[in-house]
Amino acid sequence: MALPLDYDQPRAATVDVAVLRVKAKDQKRRIGSLFVNPGGPSLPATDFALEMSESLSAEVRDRFDIVGFDPRGVGASTKVQCFPSAEQQAEVLDGLLATVFPVGPVEEKATVQGAKAYGKACSTTGKPLAGAMSTAEVARDMEVLRRAVGDPKLNYLGRSYGSVLGQFYANMFPERFRIMALEGVLDPQAWVGSNTDQSLRERLRAGEATHRSLSELLTRCAQVGGTHCALAARNPAKRFDTTANRLRAGPLELAGKNGTRTFTYAEFINMIIDALLAEDVSDTTSLVADVETAVAGGSAEALLRRLESAETAAGDEGAEVEYDHGFDAFSSVLCTDALHLKDAEAYAASAKRAERTAPHFGLLWAWNEPHCARSTWTVRDADAYTGPFDRRTAAPVLFVGSKFDPLTNFDGVVAASRRLPNSGLLSTNQWSHAAYGTGQCVTTAVDRYLLTGKLPPKGKVCADGPQPFTEPLAATGTSAGERGATGPATSDPRRKSLLPRVMRAG
Repeated sequence: MALPLDYDQPRAATVDVAVLRVKAKDQKRRIGSLFVNPGGPSLPATDFALEMSESLSAEVRDRFDIVGFDPRGVGASTKVQCFPSAEQQAEVLDGLLATVFPVGPVEEKATVQGAKAYGKACSTTGKPLAGAMSTAEVARDMEVLRRAVGDPKLNYLGRSYGSVLGQFYANMFPERFRIMALEGVLDPQAWVGSNTDQSLRERLRAGEATHRSLSELLTRCAQVGGTHCALAARNPAKRFDTTANRLRAGPLELAGKNGTRTFTYAEFINMIIDALLAEDVSDTTSLVADVETAVAGGSAEALLRRLESAETAAGDEGAEVEYDHGFDAFSSVLCTDALHLKDAEAYAASAKRAERTAPHFGLLWAWNEPHCARSTWTVRDADAYTGPFDRRTAAPVLFVGSKFDPLTNFDGVVAASRRLPNSGLLSTNQWSHAAYGTGQCVTTAVDRYLLTGKLPPKGKVCADGPQPFTEPLAATGTSAGERGATGPATSDPRRKSLLPRVMRAG
């Protein structure tokens, strides 16, 4: 569907927005369309609509058409492109993303240089679309599509960054939705920002979310003991910290079947995030135990199995270079929406500040968007929305938050729900970034809200979601390294969405 590039000039240039609808199975009892968005920003919602048409509860699936549209610049919609060719983009990304995150002045310098080149490209070659991809524009697109499918009011389910889109819509069009369920929630006020001395990830306290997630897991590890947790002996938190600091002092050189490879501190920290997002979060502690053994001079076999499995899953490094439209799209939303630090060099100080409250993980997340620095990313969207985010809506909004979500800080969903007057919060004591479908309590409550518009009781906490260390280690019949071999591949967090591995781009 062709929509205005700039809603101030509705008859001028347009962008094509891809839309997919899966019709309700029970058309006679159909409530309307349920728009869905998986987040990112940069993930195609058309794919997510197909997935949700199978994974939503039967009654929800029976009574709603499931609608997903790829936001402008994303997926099958008109793509944003910041470089003339894939080779030119790859050359800059090789500098910006040379490491998972930079450690020390040499790596920081390379990252800053890559950030400046990337921001310049998106602010010139990437125009005009790179400057017209703010979340406000996507919310306006969703309003047009809501009318196009014939629904009197919007029904919406958004996850992760999709929660930002939902909150923008709720505040821009507070009278125009029937239900809005949001999980993996980001605080939109922190997302947009007002403090020029803080980076986006500092405001969101993303590092603190990951640190809280791991800290609770290590506490539980100590409580269950060695029969259920490979890291339980002595002090699990101290063992993790010691292992991480040894790697930070110098990488490991590992001799694997594909030759010698270097294993770095940054890779390890990123692997921890992937492990915390896995279906069985317990394996995180087995990963730490495998790395600890290798760092201490013991066998590296288990660690190598994990790394080789990850490399196999990542594909052929010798394959032809393809253009990464996903990273352009991710950046065009992130850099256009929010207030960022003035200069790319300032992210080194931001990382140091974040490290004080979130050791190891603050450093990773603080370096997430140096290419968004205001002097680097100069293209702007004059129609970006910056608030307010406390409008009284005609219908209630349901927020869902997992206390130990490793990507989005639980404090953020609490703040967002308190700020929006007509809303409710359903919380759960699990690690899942997206809790719907993981336990009967959350799933039943969300289904009831989608179907009837009724919020769960105030203060409702679900406690039947997945928990770690429910099975003894011996039950799997494999070593820690063998269990990890089927786990998530290592990947750069700046190429990730904010969603679990199975849903994210890059």
